[in-house]
Amino acid sequence: MHTRAPIQALVFDIFGTVVDWHGSIVREGQALAQRLGLPAVDWPAFAEAWRAGYRPAMARVARGELPWTHIDGLHRLILDEILPRFGLQALPDDEREALNRAWHRLAPWPDSVEGLTRLKRRHTIATLSNGNVALLVNMARHAGLPWDCVFSAEMMGRYKPDLEVYRRAAQWLGHAPDQVLMVAAHPSDLRAAQAAGLQAAYIPRPAEHGAGGWMESAAGCHFEWQADSLTDLARQLGA
Repeated sequence: MHTRAPIQALVFDIFGTVVDWHGSIVREGQALAQRLGLPAVDWPAFAEAWRAGYRPAMARVARGELPWTHIDGLHRLILDEILPRFGLQALPDDEREALNRAWHRLAPWPDSVEGLTRLKRRHTIATLSNGNVALLVNMARHAGLPWDCVFSAEMMGRYKPDLEVYRRAAQWLGHAPDQVLMVAAHPSDLRAAQAAGLQAAYIPRPAEHGAGGWMESAAGCHFEWQADSLTDLARQLGA
């Protein structure tokens, strides 16, 4: 079934694939509200609105409308924009900054740490995320994610799905692109990785946007690998 080059390394999308951003942001918001005695806020909708600003903000950077801005900076721009929509316009700057760093504290999916640990026994494993380096390092320490190395779009000054991001990761790892497996819950990310010559592993995360939430369609896509979880992928790869 799998006839391409043997896999030497795996690179991972992070938000939604390895960590549960939606559930984590909801919990952070609820804790903030309880601590500050805030009025009722629809925290699931808040998390969705915050994440919805992600791609448009990156597109503004790609078009040159914004100078290069790492994800922490873009998250803060989006946060400041959406707070009034949820009645939180009076939130002080120090609380805004603390909330913005919630993205450094995202919880892993239940299978992530075990799956990555098993995969690491046989392969090099690395992030390949639009998150900035400090965010990815802090998240790894918080969640116990055992990366061999951390690759960020910040290191190239461009965001996925720019094909050079994927190609450069393979180059840094010292492998041909088709010896590197991109792992993601997002078909668009995987299609770009394949266009750059990498193999692709699709890990659907139906709860990424909350129970019963939106999920990017994989209709018409062909990926070299598909698994129900990172532990299932480890099993398929013999780890």
